[in-house]
Amino acid sequence: MNTMPQPDQRDASLEDARLDIMLRQVWDTPRGLWGALATVDHKVIARRYIITAFVFLAFGGVLALLMRWQLARPEGQLLGPDVYNQAFTVHGTSMMFLFAVPVMEAMAVYLVPLMVGTRNIAFPRLNAFSYWMYLVGGILLWGAFIVDLGPDIGWFAYVPLAGPQYGIGKRVDIWAQMITFTEISALAVAVEIVVTVLKQRAPGMSLDRIPLFVWAMLVTSFIVILAMPAVMVASTSLILDRLVGTHFFNPAEGGDVLLWQHLFWFFGHPEVYIIFLPAVGMISAMLPAFVRRPVFGYIPMVLALVGTGILSFGLWVHHMFTTGLPRLGESFFTASSMAIAVPSGIQIFCWLATIWYGRPVYRVPFLFILAFFFTFIIGGMTGVMVASVPLDTQLHDSYFVVAHFHYVLVGGAVFPLLGAVYYWFPKFTGRMMSERIGRWVAGLLFVAFNFTFFPMHLLGLLGMPRRVYTYQTEMAWGGLNLFVSVSAVMLAAGFLLFFLDAIRSARHGEPAGDNPWGAATLEWATSSPPPSYNFARIPLVQSADPLWDAGDELPVTSGLRVDRRELLVTTVGGALPEARESSPRCSLWPLWSAIATTALLMGSIVTPWAVVWGSVPVAIALIGWFWPGGSKEDES
Repeated sequence: MNTMPQPDQRDASLEDARLDIMLRQVWDTPRGLWGALATVDHKVIARRYIITAFVFLAFGGVLALLMRWQLARPEGQLLGPDVYNQAFTVHGTSMMFLFAVPVMEAMAVYLVPLMVGTRNIAFPRLNAFSYWMYLVGGILLWGAFIVDLGPDIGWFAYVPLAGPQYGIGKRVDIWAQMITFTEISALAVAVEIVVTVLKQRAPGMSLDRIPLFVWAMLVTSFIVILAMPAVMVASTSLILDRLVGTHFFNPAEGGDVLLWQHLFWFFGHPEVYIIFLPAVGMISAMLPAFVRRPVFGYIPMVLALVGTGILSFGLWVHHMFTTGLPRLGESFFTASSMAIAVPSGIQIFCWLATIWYGRPVYRVPFLFILAFFFTFIIGGMTGVMVASVPLDTQLHDSYFVVAHFHYVLVGGAVFPLLGAVYYWFPKFTGRMMSERIGRWVAGLLFVAFNFTFFPMHLLGLLGMPRRVYTYQTEMAWGGLNLFVSVSAVMLAAGFLLFFLDAIRSARHGEPAGDNPWGAATLEWATSSPPPSYNFARIPLVQSADPLWDAGDELPVTSGLRVDRRELLVTTVGGALPEARESSPRCSLWPLWSAIATTALLMGSIVTPWAVVWGSVPVAIALIGWFWPGGSKEDES
């Protein structure tokens, strides 16, 4: 049998090789330290985001273990009250601000440009700047904790506890400025994703052909843009109260302590969906590959994502039912808190219908999807329970709320995230994670998670308050707390096994091939891992499942230059070609801008004058960033 390539095939292969060489000369990041610091490749930056976020997850998990062993027995002596307060504050802050939100956005930074068929994310230098700001914010928080300056007022920083009267020292100021770092980073990434999705989609990828993960990240990004300024206003007002002498939250001078809660939870409850909606998108992206059919109900799924995003802004007051609000207002927020279960129910119904009409293949990512169904439904049911004013009044600030919170965020977001890591690990590294070890990880985490957090519902019903560092023997909470603490060690063992498998597989895992799952979306249309330019030729999309419907060869477009960095700009609705746009090269100015902004924000913890003098290096860095270069490409 003759297997030699035909002349046309050889010519095409040579043309592809020449095209690859030319594109790599333009798009590759230079080697060495300069290239590492100046890169604007969305894949490189996303990998840094993901690894850094998982490092903060590990750090926060260590604090969780310390707190659990403090509470394992009555009158525990492992941690004193001051260290315990710092530990639960840094734990919660790390998990919410340094892990959950950044890791979800990081997955989007890597995947969305590939899924929509473009060569780089919009505003790539802003993307680089966002990572440096995020990294510095995390270092600030954990550096302060190491030197005994860790915040001790909870991840929610309620006043007056966090105000100048009770929050003595610089601990609260460090927390407030850490919020500024992380929110600048999150807002920058949200803007990049919105512009990438709306203006850089491959030709033919109309609104009804956008992958559901991309829809989820688009909705999430709009939530970030609308919600996160509230917490930035709150943290800025707090630091002004503390350092300048304003009285935003001082009732004696006309301020209001409840203003803090309104501002914080106006951001805080949408943040739950900033974490949850990407997980929903991940499930919708993974599920078709393991049931061999598209997700049932594409339009209802999109409408449910949009509906969840809108309703998420009408829930924040259910965190404040015990503050003495008007009954009519409580009734409204009870109704809206229960109404948001409707779009979640639609999504779960569509997923179950997809599985029912498909042929499931029980690989590791699919096992994590099944774990998500069980845990999230429990979290959703307890969420409806605490949306009731009478029940919430009894359970408020008890361990029942701790259990509900973790069932929603760990069960509803971390399980899908871990499944997504197993699913897209071949795309990140070109290698597969271990199927055998992955099954152990999924099983161990599922059992240990439920053993750890389900008994906390019972502790809450028995009256155990959260945020206490110890309790007396006669409270009869010791047995359940010991069981929870032992289960927490099992949970940590599951995460440790996951980390070890990921580290081993990155170097020694089985080679994956370009599309090991036989998936339908565009990120699998390029090599694994992708080249620096993502696509040599921009795909032409003709359906919602382009790789399944294209047959032997995916249609492509032409017209972009290969001697400079260019992106294709398309229309918002039908993704029709509209223009060619330059994409900027590597630059150190995002790093210098982050350093200057860091000096301003950290200096303001010591003196307000740092804002005045610190604005000078910030202005210089921004002028250098936007100064016209030698070519149109450099000016972008």
